[in-house]
Amino acid sequence: MAAAKRATRRNSGNRSNGFRRLPLGSLRVFVAAAEHLSFTQAARTLGVTTGAVSMQIRVLEEYLRTPLFRRRGRLIELTADGEGLLPRVRHGLDELERAIDETRLDRRSGPLTITMLSSFLQQWLLPRLSDFHKRFAAIDLRVHASADLIDFLHSDVQCAIRFGLGDWPQLHTEKLLDDWLVPICTPQLLEKHGPIATRDDLRRHRLLNSVGEPWRCWVEDTAVAEEWAPSGASFDDSIAVLRLAEAGQGLALVRWSLAAREVAAGRVVIASRKFIRTNRCYFFVCPAAYLAMEKVAAIRDWLVQQAQAAPRPPGT
Repeated sequence: MAAAKRATRRNSGNRSNGFRRLPLGSLRVFVAAAEHLSFTQAARTLGVTTGAVSMQIRVLEEYLRTPLFRRRGRLIELTADGEGLLPRVRHGLDELERAIDETRLDRRSGPLTITMLSSFLQQWLLPRLSDFHKRFAAIDLRVHASADLIDFLHSDVQCAIRFGLGDWPQLHTEKLLDDWLVPICTPQLLEKHGPIATRDDLRRHRLLNSVGEPWRCWVEDTAVAEEWAPSGASFDDSIAVLRLAEAGQGLALVRWSLAAREVAAGRVVIASRKFIRTNRCYFFVCPAAYLAMEKVAAIRDWLVQQAQAAPRPPGT
């Protein structure tokens, strides 16, 4: 038994010594040099000298006892061993940085930052925010509006509401809302031109087209239909299309999540019984470890409650 304990202590010490000898700094330099295929460019990226990059690569090659680069004057290229090592080192450094980042104290304290589409912020979240502030007055909420995907590892954003298929790897992804494409117009236009049920009925209306929600989706009952170019104006802003419909400028096909409040207030009406359920949904997204933060758990639970209480299109 005593011999086994001595062997365990000896093996543990060997692992510890091996870890201390591992040239972690050289791994970061290796990734930079491999991505640029230039020691000079890697040095500029890292803010060090070219000689320092060359020395760190030499240290790593000596440690591994194999060359990672072929030198041809100022040009370099990865060896087979270098090509095999690069993706694993890059992944390992990303995981290490993620683990360290997720334990940072300032993530748990301070403001809570959430990001989402500007259209969703304006039409869905803003009218509900007073309830959040009432319930969680101690949370300093900051909202970032953008269509870009956030790299949580390299930003101060803790969570997001994303509109898509839910296929974001290495993240906690939880569906909040389904959505539908709904034809809307003012009550006056509906009375003048009548409701729509078929493609031919659209000829009576001036159509407002959104790049993200084209009318062909409604006509063909699918988002991957053949190209169809209806007459009317086209915009790449969903809110602009909604506002034009509200102003009586035409018939619009909009996401229910954006138009529900206008319909409830009577500013616009639904012009058809035919709704198209979208293949994209709204998801609450964050690194899984962030759910342990009290502020992230609070807004996640609140969003789930609000989404469950949100109205659906009539008859769905």
